[in-house]
This record gives sequence, C-alpha cells and structure tokens, in this order.
Amino acid sequence: MQFIFPTFLWSLLAVGIPIAIHLFNFRRTRRVFFSNVSLLKNVEMETSSFRRLKQYLILATRVLAISALVFAFAQPYLPSKNKAGTNAQSVTSAYIDNSFSMQNEDNNQRYLDVATGKLDQLLTLFRNATRLQLITNDFSPEEQQLTTTDRIKDRLTTLKLAHTPRNFASIYKRQANLLGRYAGSGKNQLFWFSDFQKSTAGDLSNLKVDSLNRLYIIPVQTTASQNVYVDSVWLNTPFVREFQNNVLYVRVSNAGNDDVRNLVVKLYLDDVQVSTAPVNLAPKGAATTAFNFNVRGKGFKRGRVTFDDLPITFDNEYFFVLNASPLIRVLHVAGQPNPARSVEKVFANDSLFTLRTVSANNADIGLLKQSDLVVLESVERVEGAMRSEIENFTKRGGSVLVIPPSNPDIVSYGGFLSSLGVGGLQERPSDEAIPLANPERGSPFFSDVFEQSVRQENLELPVSKPVWQWQPGGAKLLSLRSGDVFLSQSAIQRGKVYVMANPLSESFGSFAQNALFVPVMYKIAAQSVREQRTAYSFDENTVSLTVPESSQNTIFKLKKDKIELIPVQRLNGNQLTLELPKSNQLNANQDLDAGYYELQKDGQTVQLLAFNHDNLESQLDYYTPAELRKLFANQPNVQVFDNVADGDFVKEFQKQNLGVSLWSYFLWAALLFLLLEILVIRFVK
Repeated sequence: MQFIFPTFLWSLLAVGIPIAIHLFNFRRTRRVFFSNVSLLKNVEMETSSFRRLKQYLILATRVLAISALVFAFAQPYLPSKNKAGTNAQSVTSAYIDNSFSMQNEDNNQRYLDVATGKLDQLLTLFRNATRLQLITNDFSPEEQQLTTTDRIKDRLTTLKLAHTPRNFASIYKRQANLLGRYAGSGKNQLFWFSDFQKSTAGDLSNLKVDSLNRLYIIPVQTTASQNVYVDSVWLNTPFVREFQNNVLYVRVSNAGNDDVRNLVVKLYLDDVQVSTAPVNLAPKGAATTAFNFNVRGKGFKRGRVTFDDLPITFDNEYFFVLNASPLIRVLHVAGQPNPARSVEKVFANDSLFTLRTVSANNADIGLLKQSDLVVLESVERVEGAMRSEIENFTKRGGSVLVIPPSNPDIVSYGGFLSSLGVGGLQERPSDEAIPLANPERGSPFFSDVFEQSVRQENLELPVSKPVWQWQPGGAKLLSLRSGDVFLSQSAIQRGKVYVMANPLSESFGSFAQNALFVPVMYKIAAQSVREQRTAYSFDENTVSLTVPESSQNTIFKLKKDKIELIPVQRLNGNQLTLELPKSNQLNANQDLDAGYYELQKDGQTVQLLAFNHDNLESQLDYYTPAELRKLFANQPNVQVFDNVADGDFVKEFQKQNLGVSLWSYFLWAALLFLLLEILVIRFVK
C-alpha cells in the first residue's frame, strides 16, 4: 500500500490525545475494609473489571477512528500494474475534441456528450486535484492555465461545437507548453478524447510523446454512419445574366457506407425555392446535378443548397453568392482609324458592357485599373508606360485583345507579346486572302456559341489577309486553312492574352462582317470577367478580394447580423487580403456560423460573401484502436483504450494506471469506529 499524500501520516500523533485523556481520567479509589464483607468484595471486583474493559473499548474505538481518518486524508492506494501512479506535483491535461464531426451519434447520443460524460467520471479520480488542464478546439487563453476539478466540470456543461478542427500535433504542443511551465517532479499524464477522424488528425506516425509523460488515448465509438455533404458549387458561365437561363452545378458526396436514394436537393435564391433535384449516391460516391434558374434584378443574390440528412446536420446547408449581370468594363485603345467602328458596334449597344474608347496617342493609363478587357486595335507600337501598365494589368488578372495595325512594328510588338507568353512574332507580307477553317466546336470557348441544330452544318466562313504570324503559346481558337493561327488565347499568370492575325478593316478580310465576329467578341469579353468565387471556407488562411480603390487607411469589416469582425487585412491597390480569424481569436459571444457576411467599408456594403465549414469534417473515416496502437507501438508511455463508451473505462484506467484507491474505505471505517464508540457508551453498562 502506498500513499498519494504521505505527509498526512504525521497526523497519527493525534492518537495520543485520547490515550492521554484516558490515562488522566483514571481515579485512585480509597479502599475501606469491613468485617465479613466477602460478598461485597466479589461484586466490587467484578464491577471494576467490567468498567475497565468498557474504558479500553472506548479508547480503542477513538484511536482507530482517528487513525482511519488520517489514512483517508493520506489517500492510500494499491499500486497499479503499470506503476504509473501520480503524486501532488503531477499535472493532468485532458483534451476533448469538440469539432463538428463529434456531432455524430451512436444510440441517439452525440459523440461529444459521450466524451464529456466519461471525462466527468474520470475527474472523480482527481476530485481534490488543483493541477489540471482542459483543452478544446477553441484554444482559448484560459486553457493555458492550471485549474481545479470543479471548474473543469463546470466548463464541460457549457462546451459547444467549434468550427476549427485541430490536428494532434498542435494539441500535444499546447499540452507540452503548459507542462514546461508548471510540471514538477510528478508523473504527468495526458488524455485525448476524440473520434480520431483521419481527415483532420494529421500525421500521427511522426508524433513523439516525451518519455517523462504518459499519454492515454480514448477513442469515441466510431461507427461510419450516413452523411451527405455538398462538395462544391459552380456556374457554367463566368457570370450570371439577368432574365436569361443560367445553370448551376452542385456536386454532392456521400461519406457513409450505405446507398443514398432519392435525396431531395433544394436550391434557394434569396430565400425562395427555385428548383429541386433528386440525387442517388453510392457508398463513398459522389454525383453532380444541374439546376436551371433565372434571376431578376442585378446585384448580389443569396444562394443556398439544402437537404435533410441525419444525424450530422452542420453540413446540410451550403451557402453561396451570385453576382447577377455584372458590368463588363471594356477599354478600347484605338490607333489607326477604322471607319467601320467594328469594336464600338459590338460593345456599345449592350447594357452588359461599359465601353470607353480612347486614342492611343493620349490614352489615360489610369483607366486600366477600371477595366476588365483592353482592346488594342491598330496601335502602331506598344512601348513605354503603356506597355508596362498593360503587362501589369494582364498579370494581375486582366484580359487584352491585340488587333494588329496594317503595318505593325514587329520589334515593338515582339517584345511586348513575348513578355505576355506569345513568342515567335514575324511579319507576313502577303495579299493572299485565306479562308478560315471550321472552328473546333467541341472547344470550351465555343461551348455555347453554336446552336445544337447547326453544329454539324457548314458555316460561311470569312477570309483573312494576315499581317503577321506567331507561336500562340496557348490555344488556337481560330485557324486559317493554311494551318496558321488566326486567333489565339494564352494565359499569363492570372490574365489572358488574345492575338488576332489581321486588322478589322475590310481591306484585310471579312471577319468583322461575318456572323462569327460578334459571338467571338462577346466570348472574349465574357471570359475577361474574373470568375466568380461563389463561396469561401472558414479554414482558409487568407481570402483575396477585388475591391474599389481605397486609401491605405481604409478599414474593412465582416458583418453578419449582430456580429462584426475586423480581420487582419492588407490592401494593395484594389486587391484586399483578409486573414480569417480562428476560434481562439474570437470573443466569447462570437461564433463563426456558416452563412452570408457583408464586407463593409465606412458602413457601406462593398461585397457579399458566403462562408461554409470545411468538408474535411464531413468525411467519416476514423482511426481504429488497433491502428492507433500500431502508430504508437514504439512508445511504451502511450496507452490506447478500446472504447470510451465502455462502462468500465474509469475503473479499468484506475486499476491499470492509478491503482486501487483505498481512502473511501478508511473514511467509512472512521465513521464505523465512531458509531461503535457511541454504541459502547450507550449500551454497555
């Protein structure tokens, strides 16, 4: 038998108190002898002997009661099998996983509730301890301090699911930091209560636990039940047009091991249900469904995909934002005059576009920042500030269409196009009119240009008198029958570069007069719009946005209902980068719920953003106890239990690691001896 608090044994000296009281209470009696009193002598001797026995019994019960009480305070125990008992200097740190995956249920009980219940039972073994730590996925500052059993129990009653998953390397690092500050000479112990979801656990094979500490891994019951979640949402076009048919694709995944049949997926726009679609999902499978919809009115539209799926419900809704009919800003930089004004006629008569035409001789370079597409038409040379600004504009995500002049400066254009990924520019002095070849109608560029009924029909194609030829460095959108490229598309960083073979005047070909011209120009303009990011994830470290030009001192806020956040932010021109806060960076009354957040500047809404939780939490793949034992096989100070739901978990832990506690038996013994004392005094005459 050993003691957790052996210093209490000095209190055994207190047994001298009842012994001293007993001795000092003996009184010497005076003997008086009478004649012929032999019978009385016998009675006196018998009474005196019985009284002495009663006094000894009272003394014994008092001594035993005090001794038993002292032993109870010293907390005796039988040593464990592992000889890993603790002492007063030990630090006990417990991590309980409160990520969204712990919302899963077993026998109608949440994993989180099972884990908190077992931890509450475990804390009964440390009821008097003051060197305890509780860690959750919140990573709050209060979790980095030692606390008491009662405070941890109070915390468990208010524990909520957290949106930020944590890998176990970061959990152990946080526990080790506290041990480094507070651990004494005792044997420290760490507990992990989790479902050990593989998608968020991190690399456990390289996790090394300090040999001075002992880690106990307690997996929650991990039954891979059904769970369906939205994997992604995207549009079939770069933008949404008002009063036209638009298509939204939704990819839905099944993380469970059972078939899902006829799951009704609903599409809402501005809280109005606009479409539904049944989905069938194979185990661990996925399916993509398309929703057709129309929108009325321009601006931001709040979209939502929802379905009914139990028991995990945090991922039953997916939020997104659509920007209906955004204006496509076209900057037309004109050099040699074109009497036909082909570019102006295409873009000036459609409310979808805003067109600015400027002369190449006095072009305002500052207009580039307010444009999506720059059309360089018949500009004799590109050099100086114009060249550098157009290069920067393209690399930042803009699009440029280069239409050559009748006599291009090959040296100037060669260097300019080479910097944009288009090489091998050469003059082509020929007056031969060459017909265009049939477009590759299966190309994504022409996906919605041709009607289905005319896809296989021959088109009346224009002719071209090219003034140069080049190596496109990208896709050939249109080609000449000679095999040379007529219109190419290249990518340079985030932007696109389009190059045409001849000017738009009739003397160099009939492309501008052909029926193909307008849809091709529309397509180029449409693809110049930066693709809409429909939604973001809370688990992204940073979010990059394009915002109106603002001063460097401008503060942007994220607002949802009564919650206002000011993330860490950097503003470079019109590019805003936001660092999303984690759980431990939020106030007590702030929770990052999935939904819509307004990006505000000076109290005005600049953009509407949709945030969802990462789908890593939706995947139902867990480490089994056998897999965990294999991962920690070379670390004898790590013990893996089979299941936290086991009713004998606490007793088994106590038996194996803390030994059998005996303090309660001694406390009952003290009470028993006090009761015996009362009975002796009351009934023994």
